[in-house]
This record gives sequence, structure tokens and C-alpha cells, in this order.
Amino acid sequence: MDKYITGSKVGILLLCALLMSACSTNATTTQSEAAAGTVAASGTTITQNGAATGVQLASAKLSDLVTFDEEDSNTTWTADQSTEIALAGTSALVDGTGAESKDGSVTITAAGTYVLSGKLSDGQIVVNNQDEGTVHLVLNGVNITNSDSAAIDIKEAGKVIITLEDGTENSVSDGATYVYADETTDEPSAAIFSKADLTINGTGKLSVSANYNDGITSKDDLKIMGGTIEIKAADDGIVGKDLVAVKDGNISITAEGDGMKSTNDTETDKGFIAIAAGTFDITAGNDGIQAETSLVIDGGTYTLVTGGGNEKGEVKTGDQGQGMGMRGGRGQGTGDQAPGTTGTSTSETKPETMPETKPKIPTTEASTTTTTATTTESEIPSTKGLKAGGDISVNNGTFTIDSADDAVHSNSNIAIADGEFNIKTGDDGIHADALVAISGGKIDITKSYEGIEVANIEISGGEAHVVASDDGVNVAGGNDEATVGGGPQEQDQFSDSASNMLTISGGTLTVDASGDGLDSNGSITMSGGTVIVNGPTNSGNGALDFDGSFEQSGGTLVAAGSSGMAQAPSDTSSQHAVSMTFPQTQEAGTLVHLEDSEGNSILTFAPSKSYQTVVISSPDLKDGGSYTLYSGGTSTGSEANGLYTDGEYTGGTKVVAFEITSSVTWLNESGVTTANTNQGPGGGGGGNRRP
Repeated sequence: MDKYITGSKVGILLLCALLMSACSTNATTTQSEAAAGTVAASGTTITQNGAATGVQLASAKLSDLVTFDEEDSNTTWTADQSTEIALAGTSALVDGTGAESKDGSVTITAAGTYVLSGKLSDGQIVVNNQDEGTVHLVLNGVNITNSDSAAIDIKEAGKVIITLEDGTENSVSDGATYVYADETTDEPSAAIFSKADLTINGTGKLSVSANYNDGITSKDDLKIMGGTIEIKAADDGIVGKDLVAVKDGNISITAEGDGMKSTNDTETDKGFIAIAAGTFDITAGNDGIQAETSLVIDGGTYTLVTGGGNEKGEVKTGDQGQGMGMRGGRGQGTGDQAPGTTGTSTSETKPETMPETKPKIPTTEASTTTTTATTTESEIPSTKGLKAGGDISVNNGTFTIDSADDAVHSNSNIAIADGEFNIKTGDDGIHADALVAISGGKIDITKSYEGIEVANIEISGGEAHVVASDDGVNVAGGNDEATVGGGPQEQDQFSDSASNMLTISGGTLTVDASGDGLDSNGSITMSGGTVIVNGPTNSGNGALDFDGSFEQSGGTLVAAGSSGMAQAPSDTSSQHAVSMTFPQTQEAGTLVHLEDSEGNSILTFAPSKSYQTVVISSPDLKDGGSYTLYSGGTSTGSEANGLYTDGEYTGGTKVVAFEITSSVTWLNESGVTTANTNQGPGGGGGGNRRP
């Protein structure tokens, strides 16, 4: 049997957990249940069963979840110690013991090694080993077709190993309809079907044409050690109940349903998918890779297209911002609004079109409609790229994801330690119900409704680029499951909560947003890293939007956007910030240059969108220092994400000179002014409506 770690360790490993004295009553039951036994990032507080718990995490690896036995890698065989099965059209010749050919099918009843070759035009390979031993099937160039059932049906065995012999091409196919013994029987249900642990190894090729349902299914464990596997399936491509574990291989799947999935939803230490390496090319009508519990990826190359791609995402009303009512806590306390603004920008005569409509969230959960007589259930397909009911841990890999729904989705937590992501999605780029922790890697979300959406986010490393038609980063508590009684909801159900936190301690985050740039229904803390925000250009949203506080003690922040709802870091921050509001909207690409009294450059930045307000925070800003802000001009420095380093700045127009005497210095063209704390129409309404 395979070795599992305990259920509490499936997913992301907890290194340290400390019960904090803080308490929150705002987290929903759904989120608390999803987060139970899972993780939060170092320094991040999440809510579990009403108590705020601070924990440190390390990403889980495949070796934490499953071990590959020596037997799993065994591809060797000899003619004198195996049974040869020569397939010959409608019959087969058996040379050896343990197998019998009858009526076009071959039945294997004993443990041992069986070497298959030739073509079976309408028959079946059946494994029915009652002594629970290991059956080793060597596919040495076979073509097996069954018109009314599975091509390979493993009814019983202790374990079955299918070896794809080096240099061979093998194919199996089934019919579009199956004939069962009676109406109560629904197995087999795949072209290759196993009720025992199943391992596929070797370096040969296997083509599977699943015309009835699934391609390869194991009702127990399914391991893939290598080989080239091509699957076309009427429903799911690869299914393992207790686990799907891939050590290596070149896997191509075209499936009307899910590409790869695990299904055990009753045992918390099972139902996971763990991948060490390999190449995966998956086109799926539903989810690309879907784990019932946890998904762990150590490496590999992934090309995933789900639900027809990002252009097929269904639409729903996005966050229009202006005219949607007051935001509780917005512009109050230590999080102030830009000076001279009352929620609209008089100088922005042609604001950006409001954010696009957002796709409805497809889900595998059934939505229920109740009438006085009957209850009708209808499933809305889930079309996500990477999806897990529990935690997702990505330690490395290269991912190209084009999804109609979320590209990376967890009902619990997501940890990204390394890897490269290229994402286009009709919904969220990265979505979790509890926590997203990014400590490394490169994430490039070129199209999304919201780039990263979750109750809590910690960014401690890596490089993330986000383009969003609504909020770039949205920190809010709740989930996006479908509602009952009325089909899919028009808005994700997220709520304001003081416990929600965006924590940035390292890495680089660049945001291009039509809605809010950084949006937290709780608070923001920043102690390191670089954050660049471009947009919005409409006055109903802000480059920075937080309900609690924004405490900054380190790192570099530059946020350029509209002035109507502009905010800056809180005045309790230990690092100084400057918020400049221009009298008129500045064209995209117009440089903003800030230097000290000795001519030393603090920051030179070229926003990629038109803007009226710029917020700058840098460790180089000092209390009592004198500074000058310029507009326009050119720089000979090296540019990355709009920020210039080194080089010489020339040709700009002096806008304002000022002295820093407080944590946040509010500026207009006349000099230092004061923050306006009046509320305007916020980036979203109150209650359960998501910002």
C-alpha cells in the first residue's frame, strides 16, 4: 500500500502555530470550514472557527504526500518468466500460465508478468486476480478495441502495473455506449478502468480514445511514472479516486469534462493530486487539473485551456464604483483621501470606461431550485485551470493557462514558492477563500476580471504582473460559490472584515487596473518589496483602497490613478509618503520625477495610464527633508515596469517644492495641503457586496 502523511499535513505544512488573542466574528462559516487544518502566511492572521490564528508556513512537496515504490518503477521482464499474449484480431494466443483467451477476451487470474502484442479488434483485457498479488501488464505494441465496454478492465488485484515498452506505440479505444449486466451496474466507466491501485510506467506511447466516458480511471490510486500518453475523452481524461501522482511523462489530454482529477471527498488524507515533473497539454471543457482535496506541484510544463478559454467566460455586472453608495470606513481614521476631492474629479472630463462585466462563477456545486412539489438540481460546469477543494502548493513549474473561469482556484489556501505563470482568464487570475502566499516565481496575468482575490494575501518574494478589468488585488472575506434558488450569483459573495489583510514584505507587484489597484476590505501592511499601480482612470475607484489602515514601514510604493477616491498610506506609518494631486489629468507616459534638495533622484516613473494623483513612498524620504517634484521630461535610465533606475533626468517642468514634516505629505500645485477625509462614492457598496 502507498504511504500517506496524516490528514492534517495534506496540503501545506504548518511549521509553527500560535493562538493569538485577537478574535473575529466576521468570517463566514464557509471560510472557517475551508481553512480548518490549513495554513496562513508568516505574519498573517486568518480566522479559524472564530479565533484569529497567526502561523508560519512552508510549501508541501510531492514527497510529503506519497512515495513511489520500487515496484512502481519496474519495467523489466524476461520471456522465460512471463506469459506472452499475442492478440490476433478476434482472438488471442496465450503462451504461459495465469491467463485464458475466450470469446475474444483475455482474462488474467494470477499475479505475474504478461507481455501483450498485436491487435484485438473487438475484445477486452480483463484482470481478475483474487489473491491480491501484483499483475504486471507489458504493452509491447498493442491495439485493443472494445465496441461496448472498456478495453482494459481491472476488476480485482492487489496492484496493477502497465508498462509502455520502449519504442512501442500502443492504443486502446472503447465504444460510445456500454452494455452492462443490469441497470444497477455502472462499471467499468473508462477505456482503461481499474478497481485496484494502478501504475503506468515505461517510455513507450499510449493513445486512449474514450468514446463513452473517461480515458483512464482508477477507483484507488493512480500513478504515472513516465511515457507518452495521449487521451481523447468524452468526459474526463485521467481520474484517480484516492490520488493521482505523476512522477514524469508527456501527457496530452483533450476532454469534454475535466482533464485530470481526483474524486475522494470522504477521507481527508486522500483525494489529492501530486505532480513532480512532466509535460501536460490539456484542453478541457471543464477544469484542467482538479483535486478534490489538495494539489501539490513540484515542477513540470503545463499548457491548459479550459471552457473554451478566457473569451468564453460568462459575464456579470462588475464593480462600477461611482454611484454605488458609501463604503464603510473608507477615507476615515488613518486612511485618508486625496486633498481637494469629494468623490469626483472635475478635471477628468473623459474618464475611463467603467470596469467590464465579470463572468459568473461556474462551480461543480449543484444549484438547487425548490418548488412546492419538487426540488430540481442543475450543475453549472466549473471551467478553472488549476483547482482544489483544499490547498494548492506550487513549488515550481511553467504554466500557460487560458481559462473561462479562475486560472488558479482553491477553496482554502494557495502557496506559490516558485514557477512561471502566464495567465489569461475570463474571471480571477488567482482565487482562494482563505489565503494566498506568494514567496517566489514569476506571475504574469495579462487578462483577468480581478487579478488576485482572497481573504488574506502575503507577498514576500517573486514578481507578479496583473492586468484586471476590475480590481487588481482584492482582499475580501468570503467565497464565490453559487447561490441556491436563483442559479449562479451575479456577484461573488465577499464581505468587509477587519481581519482581512494584504501583507507585502518583498518581491515586486505591478498592477494595471480599471477598478481599484490594491483593494482591501481590511488593512494593508508593507515592510519591503516594490509595488507599482497604474489606474484606475475613473473617479469611482482608487489606486489604493482600504477600509482599515495602510501601515508602511519599508519598500517602494508608487501608485498613479484618478483623484476621486485616492488614498495614501496611513499617517501612523513609520516610512514617509507623498501624495500629489495635479490640477489636470496627465497623459499616460508623462514622467513623474521626485528628487531631494541635492538633486539626488528619489523616483522617476512613467505611468502606463492617464492619471491625476500619484502616491510615492520610499525609504529615501526623510523627515525634515526638502524635495522637488517635476512632471514630463525624459530619463536615460533603465526602465522596468515604468520605474527608471540610474541615468539622468532632464527637461521636466517643476510642479512643486516642499518639505516633509509629517508621515504623509499631501500636495497640489500650490504646495503642501491637507487630506480631505470626506467620503465619496466608494469602490463598492456595503454589506456582502464585494468591492
